[in-house]
Amino acid sequence: MTGIRRLLSRRLQSRQLPGVTPGPYDFTLRRGMRVPMNDGVELITDLYTPVGGVSPPLPTVVIRSPYGRGSVITRAPALAREGFTVVVQSCRGTWGSAGKFAPQLDEQRDGMATHRWVRRQSWFTGAVATFGPSYLGYTQWAVAGRMRREDPDSAPDALCLINTMPDFGAITWDNGAFSLSNALGWSRMMDLMDRRRALAAIRAVLRLPDRKLAKAFDVLPLGAGDTAAAGQPIDWYQDWLTHEKLTDDYWTRQSHTASVPDVTAPVYMSTGWYDIFLPWQLRNYAQLAAAGRPPRLTVGPWNHITGGGGPAFAESVAFLKEHFAGAPGSRVAPVRAYLTAARQWHDLPAWPPPGTTVRPWHLHASGLLGTALPDGGSTRYTYDPDSPTPAVGGPSLHPQAGPTDSTAHERRDDVTVFRSTPLEDAVVVAGELVARIRFRSSARSADVFVRLCDVHPDGRSTTVCDGIRRIGSTGTATTDPRPDEDGFAEVDVPLWPTFHRFAAGHRIGVQVSSGAHPRYARNPGTGDPAVTATATVRAEQEISHDTARPSRIDLPVWGA
Repeated sequence: MTGIRRLLSRRLQSRQLPGVTPGPYDFTLRRGMRVPMNDGVELITDLYTPVGGVSPPLPTVVIRSPYGRGSVITRAPALAREGFTVVVQSCRGTWGSAGKFAPQLDEQRDGMATHRWVRRQSWFTGAVATFGPSYLGYTQWAVAGRMRREDPDSAPDALCLINTMPDFGAITWDNGAFSLSNALGWSRMMDLMDRRRALAAIRAVLRLPDRKLAKAFDVLPLGAGDTAAAGQPIDWYQDWLTHEKLTDDYWTRQSHTASVPDVTAPVYMSTGWYDIFLPWQLRNYAQLAAAGRPPRLTVGPWNHITGGGGPAFAESVAFLKEHFAGAPGSRVAPVRAYLTAARQWHDLPAWPPPGTTVRPWHLHASGLLGTALPDGGSTRYTYDPDSPTPAVGGPSLHPQAGPTDSTAHERRDDVTVFRSTPLEDAVVVAGELVARIRFRSSARSADVFVRLCDVHPDGRSTTVCDGIRRIGSTGTATTDPRPDEDGFAEVDVPLWPTFHRFAAGHRIGVQVSSGAHPRYARNPGTGDPAVTATATVRAEQEISHDTARPSRIDLPVWGA
């Protein structure tokens, strides 16, 4: 089995990135160095060194990963061929490194120790850059702000952050709703890796059909899902479910959002409109921009698995060579964003682009979506957690995540649909949307799921972006909106950011429902703790169209 893993690793690493010409350098590889952490635990680390002199010297790139040092996700050989000295380390408790893997919890202390160790080595090139997507990006955020504040001489000198964020609790409990398919799917994959079931782990990485996992998504209580999928409880998965409140110490000590403005090193960011971390990554961009240090940003038509691929790698390399080797600039503007539907790249001075205006579109009892105020009335539907509203499209860890035709989905009785009249002129939406739904439920706890759609002249309804908000649960008690005298509460639902062109003749569509299972775990309706809840309650849901307090979606419209 070890031989199979090494063979697959070599084949994956040797693959050329689309659109990227391999660099000119050969490299040597020193495997299995043992790097001591502050508590004596040793983490296994590989060193890639380009052959021949590199002038001017490029930074040493530090990559910390739980997915294996030979994984294609590190791009270490490709970086070495570009002239970078590359350090790739297996996180604590993974791929030969000692200790126990506890996602997120040890990355700050281990990362800081590793950065200090790198700077003491004879092969250190004089500056440190960090690189990597997803969890590899989280390990960068874990050290960057705190080290800049407490130990600036050891802090990273540049960061390349791809499809990532500094607080995984926020996506695990997304506005109070548990991200079931991502959380359980990733936990299943990591458990397989830990048990060295290489082929099964590769199937999980590629999101090939997994009957055990599919059945586990339907298991109640949620606390039994890991055993159903993996055959045994997974410690961190149980921790995630047990801590529904993001204010719990469990989550706050692994969140690095507050330290984002402390980062003074140059930052490159790349993400996609269908990435699972998109809203938070763009908010991190805004944090740095507000501090006067806006990152270089690219947002493309990608999901988490496609992740920008070759373009993100090539732009990272160009970014680092500009900062450390005086290479000519590769960008005409700080932000490069892909306008979906129009299939156009736009070079922009900032994100969101200057010139956006928030315009409310109101939901009417007739099913109309319009700029005029509604005349009153309400829309009712029933949500049955024993037959939950299914997920259709949307950001996920599936390789095919992206726009989906949801025409058939909109015919369900538990999905309400509102549509504008055909647009006379094109409308470009640019930024993070918020739906404000005046809502009440017969159940103690409920979810409000809102999706924006592009309705084509032939009737096809294509997903653009969506979002969810849970109310009435253990984890949302301090943020739940207060009901008015009629029992309605205004539920603000942030949707994924987007940059989308609704063409003339198309219609803007909005779906409102109460779930997207298994992307988000079904809401049983009882308000009981998610880890143990087994009872379910059918919920009668109602959307108000009161003229004075209308349900609406606020669209940031770009005038350009």
